[in-house]
Amino acid sequence: MHNGGVPEEIEREERLHVSATAACRHLAAWWELNARDLPWRFGRTTPWGVMVSEVMSQQTQMSRVVPYWESWMAVWPDAAALAVASTAEVITAWGRLGYPRRALRLQECARVVAEEYANELPHTYEELVALPGVGDYTASAVLSFAFGERVAVIDTNIRRVLSRVFLGMESRGGTASRTERELAGRVLPEEMPERDASGSSVIWNQAVMELGATVCTAKAPQCGDCPLRGECAFLAAGLPGLGERRTRPRQRFQGTDRQVRGIILNALRQAAAQAARGVADGRLETGAPGAVPRSQIEQLWPDHVQLDACIASLDEDGLLDMLPDGSLRLPQ
Repeated sequence: MHNGGVPEEIEREERLHVSATAACRHLAAWWELNARDLPWRFGRTTPWGVMVSEVMSQQTQMSRVVPYWESWMAVWPDAAALAVASTAEVITAWGRLGYPRRALRLQECARVVAEEYANELPHTYEELVALPGVGDYTASAVLSFAFGERVAVIDTNIRRVLSRVFLGMESRGGTASRTERELAGRVLPEEMPERDASGSSVIWNQAVMELGATVCTAKAPQCGDCPLRGECAFLAAGLPGLGERRTRPRQRFQGTDRQVRGIILNALRQAAAQAARGVADGRLETGAPGAVPRSQIEQLWPDHVQLDACIASLDEDGLLDMLPDGSLRLPQ
């Protein structure tokens, strides 16, 4: 007890409320002037379009996602359209977004939405997280950004901003801690001075995420341009431990199985595209359409032990077909 008998915990909560209220006001004004004009924002797409954008954006920069999202939605504007696409078409359209299993999980999700929910995304958290490939973050993001629900959205950028501003410390990555989750819920606004009728928490979630992506970055935050610099405990403390991450070293890409898998899939995509052009021109291929002979596959990577292991893993993930003669192609 102190401050005239007010428990310290209550006093801390009151200070957090005051700081969060000021942050809401400043961030709303910043968002209105600085939000990136992404095609799935500002009510310009369907809830399914929001879902696609969230799946594509996992571990991928927004600038890379935009052209893929636009092309994807032009071909498959809803879940029912994606549900009936061939696996080869889906993997090819995913291109170089990385982690192509996401594309197959998204199609599995589309089939469930089309068949069990009459082609409309469900509106509850429990139903969303039950969909293939949908976890806590994606379900929360869809509820907030597509349906305007008041729910805390927690991704890497949001965790970094909230931890710095309100706790005065770095969020070091990994799984969100209990403290970080509780903080996200405590500072989520009830009301916010903004013009968007979809609700204050929607703007808050989007704006905090945007701030983390463009201003409050991991290694080089632009504190002089930050609308929350007046409330930021991390800045006031002198940026202690700036850029600290978990002790696990970052995996190199060169020479990894990820690289080899990508090389194999790229060769299969090119073969599928060439086969499609041949059909359009009236030319017939010998052998299986779109298949890459084993002799060409072996030229893709010098370490054939690693190559075979990656082929096996791609086959297990359903990302390619292994034909009896040893050739490979995208699933038909």
